Amino acid sequence: MSLAYKKAGVDIDKKAEILKNVKKIIKATYNKKTITDFGTFGGVYQIDKGKLLVASTDGVGTKLKIAQAVNFHKYVGMDIVNHCVNDILVMGAKPLFFLDYIGIGKVKEYVISEIIKGLAKGCKENDCVLIAGETAEMPDVYKKDEYDLVGTIIGEIENNRIVTGEKVKKGDIIVGLASSGLHTNGYTLARKVFETNKISYNKYIKEIKATTGEALLIPHKSYYKSVYPLLQKYFEYIHSIAHITGGGFYDNIARVIPKNVDCVIYKDKWEVPYIFKMIQKYGKVSEFEMYKVFNMGIGFILIVDEKKFFEIENFLKQKKEKVYIIGEIEKGSGKIIIK
Repeated sequence: MSLAYKKAGVDIDKKAEILKNVKKIIKATYNKKTITDFGTFGGVYQIDKGKLLVASTDGVGTKLKIAQAVNFHKYVGMDIVNHCVNDILVMGAKPLFFLDYIGIGKVKEYVISEIIKGLAKGCKENDCVLIAGETAEMPDVYKKDEYDLVGTIIGEIENNRIVTGEKVKKGDIIVGLASSGLHTNGYTLARKVFETNKISYNKYIKEIKATTGEALLIPHKSYYKSVYPLLQKYFEYIHSIAHITGGGFYDNIARVIPKNVDCVIYKDKWEVPYIFKMIQKYGKVSEFEMYKVFNMGIGFILIVDEKKFFEIENFLKQKKEKVYIIGEIEKGSGKIIIK
């Protein structure tokens, strides 16, 4: 039986439809200082003429189920910080401070301590302050060993240097930065594949030189230390940025390009990590579904002016990023085309 995200229990298209339907309700709360479009990676609020605040909220998702299954909680705090940092980075924001929420069935010192250590490590590595949080013990909501982890980040953009995607044009080059793994998306489908095929999270896989649990729990990578300095030097040549999270290539890139162009991705330009090949093989997941759900080894995408893409590529490599030129922008109608 072939598996898909919807069959595994997650209907991302239905969620998108619901959010579209409530768009008017959300926009009714906006005021003159709200300058973001609904549907972007974060919300933008103007606090004075030269400075913008950017905010974003997200969760670790069902990656937590694997952490709970193997009783390894060291990385999940880093996951949520890095995810949120990337979400505001796509608009050019520098992180300022972070808030966390832990909902748990039964408070355990080891679990809470490991989560907070991860949160603190993630904040420190991203020049960010862990300013506040909430831990709620709710045995009527979560089972004894279950918990949920959510984070909110606030960042700033100075001199109104916001990346909007409006400048994307025919001839622009698509630069892809390697991911560290699945990051924090697609885990409901990934778990379904491994559990349906009775593949233990403790099973060692020689191709990845790790157990499946270790490979699936690799922390979500932050691109702040490489991309933020890049923006300071090449801002006018970076036309758009996408964080490849839930919705994969199709949904996330579509959010950051105008409707008069298409984004063409050439999937032979990078080697897809084995963990994704394993999910596709054992789950009999279609190629379209894989690129709609997972990052497939590319966690962050920059759409850059062709005049400067060599310089941008070299800058990122000097920052120790694995960089791939994975596509180009053509005239079109807002489609994402993967060849």
